[in-house]
Amino acid sequence: MFDILVYLFESYIHADACPESEQLARKLSAAGFEDEEITEALEWLSGLRRVAETALPCVAPSAGAIRLYAEEETARLNPECRGFLAFLESAGVLDALSREMIIERAMALDKLSINLNRLKVIVLMVLWQQEQPMDSLIVDELLSSEDEEQGPVLH
Repeated sequence: MFDILVYLFESYIHADACPESEQLARKLSAAGFEDEEITEALEWLSGLRRVAETALPCVAPSAGAIRLYAEEETARLNPECRGFLAFLESAGVLDALSREMIIERAMALDKLSINLNRLKVIVLMVLWQQEQPMDSLIVDELLSSEDEEQGPVLH
């Protein structure tokens, strides 16, 4: 599924340029992706769109505020993942709303373990969906790692 998400980011510069689900499924199938992966990716993207459309702007946290994670979140997002989110937020890459969307989409992947490399793809997709301008160094960081379970993330 993560290979499909990276493929979409690389193929469609803007999320709005991405075709509707049926046409996208055909294109992904023609690109060689398996039906099960396509279905998972499309369901996940649908959830991302739904969250993005219904998300209310968050009040910016005060300086020095710390995000407390629920028990289920700490069980799914290891310290490395939580630290990476804090780093991106402190660097101004993420705002509170984006962070919460990322956490929600990570928690939606109940069948998969979330490691740092998978979280980076989730971050990439949330920023892509929001059509946030991304510095090329940030994009490189989000696409650069190797996942021990999946092999290299595609560029």
